[in-house]
Amino acid sequence: MFNSKKIIVILPAYNAAKTLQQTYNEIPFDIVDEVILTDDFSKDDTVQVAKKIGIQHIIQHDTNKGYGANQKTSYNKALALNADIILMLHPDYQYTPKLIPAMVSLVANDLYDVVLGSRILSKGALKGGMPLYKYVSNRILTLIQNILMNQKLSEYHTGYRCFNAQVLKNIDFNSNSDDFIFDNEILAQCCFINAKIGEISCPAKYFKEASSINFKRSVIYGLGVLRVSFSYFLQKTKLANFRLFKKV
Repeated sequence: MFNSKKIIVILPAYNAAKTLQQTYNEIPFDIVDEVILTDDFSKDDTVQVAKKIGIQHIIQHDTNKGYGANQKTSYNKALALNADIILMLHPDYQYTPKLIPAMVSLVANDLYDVVLGSRILSKGALKGGMPLYKYVSNRILTLIQNILMNQKLSEYHTGYRCFNAQVLKNIDFNSNSDDFIFDNEILAQCCFINAKIGEISCPAKYFKEASSINFKRSVIYGLGVLRVSFSYFLQKTKLANFRLFKKV
């Protein structure tokens, strides 16, 4: 609990056996009440490791459904458990769990509805090993998104996110993509309902065991980002209507 609010951490996992325990051990359980791990049909021992270290809620997909589908399962489970604040943390140790108290406090004290762990604010993305092409594309896409969506975020592509649960109840995230573009769609939905979005500087870590998409999928993701951003612009200017932004 933090400020009498129930805190649940979700771990969207795929082949995270080598880094899961290290990630889990750094979660601050003085404020985190429960942890949910959703395994997207891993080929390694992710589930066995999760059971061994005692994660309370383990959900297994019977097929590889995708990163977005993994998040949908995790968020729905957290909402069913009556979470007040839901924090998504990748179990590949690319993001440090040590920032959880800071991110949670910003939401729990009603300063923001959503808090993002930004790899760009600290200027440490490249030092942390982010490939140059990803850094450049991140900066270009973020600039375009900020213009089209009238925002001032340092990046839209972080996988480290903390939500007031009520925000997730107010958007139709279950209709989003099952692939990586889910991350951008859910942020666009949050912006569309005028959720207060804050950022906190987060160190970047890129290493062999950390999950990352290849160049081809990065290009597909980038095109998807542009589609979402233009859809947002057209919806806001009432030139078109998209299911992505429908009311719930």
